[in-house]
Amino acid sequence: MAEEEGPPVELRQRKKPKSSENKESAKEEKISDIPAPERVPKHVLFQRFAKIFIGCLAAVTSGMMYALYLSAYHERKFWFSNRQELEREITFQGDSAIYYSYYKDMLKAPSFERGVYELTHNNKTVSLKTINAVQQMSLYPELIASVLYQATGSNEIIEPVYFYIGIVFGLQGIYVTALFVTSWLMSGTWLAGMLTVAWFIINRVDTTRIEYSIPLRENWALPYFACQIAALTGYLKSNLNTYGEVYEVYKIYIFSLFLGYLLQFENPALLVSPLLSLVAALMLAKCLQLNVKKGSFIAKIIKVINFYLVCTLTITLNIIMKMFVPHKENGHMLKFLEVKFGLNMTKNFTMNWLLCQESLQAPSQDFFLRLTQSSLLPFYILVLIICFLSMLQVIFRRINGKSLKETVTLEDGRIGERPEIIYHVIHTILLGSLAMVIEGLKYIWIPYVCMLAAFGVCSPELWMTLFKWLRLRTVHPILLALILSMAVPTIIGLSLWKEFFPRLMTELMELQEFYDPDTVELMTWIKRQAPVAAVFAGSPQLMGAIKLCTGWMVTSLPLYNDDDLLKRNENIYQIYSKRSAEDIYKILTSYKANYLIVEDAICNEVGTMRGCRVKDLLDIANGHMVCEEGDKLTYSKYGRFCHEVKINYSPYVNYFTRVYWNRSYFVYKINTVISFQS
Repeated sequence: MAEEEGPPVELRQRKKPKSSENKESAKEEKISDIPAPERVPKHVLFQRFAKIFIGCLAAVTSGMMYALYLSAYHERKFWFSNRQELEREITFQGDSAIYYSYYKDMLKAPSFERGVYELTHNNKTVSLKTINAVQQMSLYPELIASVLYQATGSNEIIEPVYFYIGIVFGLQGIYVTALFVTSWLMSGTWLAGMLTVAWFIINRVDTTRIEYSIPLRENWALPYFACQIAALTGYLKSNLNTYGEVYEVYKIYIFSLFLGYLLQFENPALLVSPLLSLVAALMLAKCLQLNVKKGSFIAKIIKVINFYLVCTLTITLNIIMKMFVPHKENGHMLKFLEVKFGLNMTKNFTMNWLLCQESLQAPSQDFFLRLTQSSLLPFYILVLIICFLSMLQVIFRRINGKSLKETVTLEDGRIGERPEIIYHVIHTILLGSLAMVIEGLKYIWIPYVCMLAAFGVCSPELWMTLFKWLRLRTVHPILLALILSMAVPTIIGLSLWKEFFPRLMTELMELQEFYDPDTVELMTWIKRQAPVAAVFAGSPQLMGAIKLCTGWMVTSLPLYNDDDLLKRNENIYQIYSKRSAEDIYKILTSYKANYLIVEDAICNEVGTMRGCRVKDLLDIANGHMVCEEGDKLTYSKYGRFCHEVKINYSPYVNYFTRVYWNRSYFVYKINTVISFQS
């Protein structure tokens, strides 16, 4: 009997799916796992829109009101609208006069191209010297202002001086708006922006120099700096995690450096700067970094190696760049720092004169007292301590291999985990350290202080971080943090309003009068009596005013970034030293000077700081003074030139003839002498 055979069984191997199909199915599963975003209710959207709208309106209004305040204060201080053009120009003092004079030159030029060429090949300002004024004085603001003035047809509506100062005041309004936005982004409430603006205006003696000198470079640069900080804050707030985003920041740094290199006429200092070497080293180290499991021992070792690699590459690249890029070592800065910190002594006039400048001194006690009276300094210190300690906690967690949360909530109380907070804390500490050494840097640091302090007192996260440390249990910490973030800034604002608002209104009501009749008379005499080809010699500050008000050529300028000009300034200042008439004559004629102006304020100066008068510094440099250590130097057989030349006796009358004088200035014509008396 034959066996019944069943149907044949086929053994088939399961077909392996392709890798692309796997990826697609995985993506589909992943997408299906993600819950669909819930639709936001209309009332919530309206609340968000209202909050953003009110905040933007408050930011713009704050900037506009500050610009109007500056304009009104400037008018009250100088009585600007009721003065003649010459009297207005005299209000620009020192290096400010130079900047505005080149703005006038650009407006007088037949074309923009011709004006730029004359500035970059300028031989009508300093005798026996052709300078690139755009490069040496960073005149891009004046170039842009002149183009805007002519392109917008403003020459038919407004005078050039009003257009110029109007642009600067407008930039200050943008400056305040940028600080407002930065504080708002960090805290989440526009109340912080309002408090930032209030502190900025109340402490304006320490936040800006716009009231004293409008054309200063910092008044043009700091508004853009504040806008960059606001943009960077918004960028960092989006949690910079991926390598691609970090890489984009590196590329922005490199692009900015090379753009500055081109705009500054191929300035080699930017190519050999440590910043460029550091960014390049970070990019190279990131490319070589291995992917290992986070928190493992190997990962920690690799981090140490990576840090060492970055430091080594930075130093190596910087050395290589300095070897191949021709550059000039900034020896003056190193010498200045050595003398500043007491590591060295010098008799050099220029070095000692710079050290005597108020802006290069350490901050005084009055500086800290002013910040304390406005309540800014105490709250800044509180906010900085909390943020800094929280940042240290984050660092220790990372060292111990603990992972950080992707999103930090209010309940966590970890304000130091936010990237923008870490950046601002490090930035303000660095700026503050520099400002403690050089007071002039406070104009960069104090606006930062206003912004950071206002953010802190208005941030619930900061108060929650503090309560987490204190382990507060009696009251719900989140509720208390929200209450304090509203109550504390409100109380601060009301107290500032009560104490400082009447003072601001009083300042606007007072009519101050800035009038310098002696300088007006001097400039009028020069324009009427001096030959067009005449060259004037005197203090650099006065030479800046002469260049602006008359257009005549001078022997020196109040600029301190050129070795030749620094040497000129020191030589011309010898008119206030104990040198012979013959020596002074040789110095002045070597620069082709035709007229000498002696200022009574410098010749008879009574300085508040010991050893910082111009004539004292000259005596030290020339060895004609007893040092503080008691070392007696050479006694000069000549009297002080600025005193002796006024007496009109031989040999001074052989070299110099007085042609004009008033209470403040004595003008001498430099005679043509065939031979010197032995």
